[in-house]
Amino acid sequence: MHAGRRHPPALVRLSDRLRVELTRATARFTVSYGDNLRFAGQDLPTPTRTTVPTRHGRVPVHVYRPPGADRPPVHVHLHGGAFLMRYPAMDDWWCRYLAATAGVIVANVDFEVAPRVAYPVAQHQAHDAAAWFAQDGTPVSVGGFSSGGGLAASVALQARDLASFTPTLQVLGIAALDLSAEPRDGDPGMISPELRRLVRRVYLPDPATRLEPYASPLLADDLTGLPPAVVLTAERDVLRAEGDAYAARLRAAGVRVVHDVTPGVDHYFLTEDPRRARTTMAMVADEVRAAGQPRIGPPGRS
Repeated sequence: MHAGRRHPPALVRLSDRLRVELTRATARFTVSYGDNLRFAGQDLPTPTRTTVPTRHGRVPVHVYRPPGADRPPVHVHLHGGAFLMRYPAMDDWWCRYLAATAGVIVANVDFEVAPRVAYPVAQHQAHDAAAWFAQDGTPVSVGGFSSGGGLAASVALQARDLASFTPTLQVLGIAALDLSAEPRDGDPGMISPELRRLVRRVYLPDPATRLEPYASPLLADDLTGLPPAVVLTAERDVLRAEGDAYAARLRAAGVRVVHDVTPGVDHYFLTEDPRRARTTMAMVADEVRAAGQPRIGPPGRS
């Protein structure tokens, strides 16, 4: 693996830097994904903020605690934003929902993004934060949406390869799992080819790194020994193919997989169909809750 590194500003196009920094600065005013999905947990207190050590310095983590639980399991959540938007509050609705319904502490990691860093900084920070929460034997699951889903898959691979900890579950929501393929002009859908090219230019400027399994988990040679997975894909999402393929490869490797495809929707699969979202979110919460319970016997295959 490449060592973590700051991406020298001179290597980033000025137009790209300005676009990303503007997106970052205005996120709290422009991001409203999930506002219609606040089904539970709105009465929970404001999350506490802590920092945890990583190979690339300490990172902030927003911690949501369930009511009345004594030493509950931890779910480490990794937000989306295409490795460009550093705004963990975009998934406040989801963190509150999981804490309230799954009875877990939700640790929403505020990892660093491009263009201030390049790959593999976010992947390393995500893994190291999750491993920190697991260091005392606490059951830890990991999950995320979009680029955060790709980070969650990367954390599971890193944890296996480093023998650092064993995640109880990986939740891969509309995950970006292959950053190597060049986007095609004319691809339909919410995630434009232009955005995907921007991500590659500013977060993975070296094309060789896009082939590494921690960047593109779908390209990993071996998926055996990974934790059970919930893979959520959307019928019209440009990322669906890689999510479907990863679910199939995990099953072939003997990993228990729950694979759910939301019909008729694009990348914002939950927001586009809030009625079905209730069922999807409840299913994921059930899986997260069950993953944190003591296991009897070996895990089964689905």
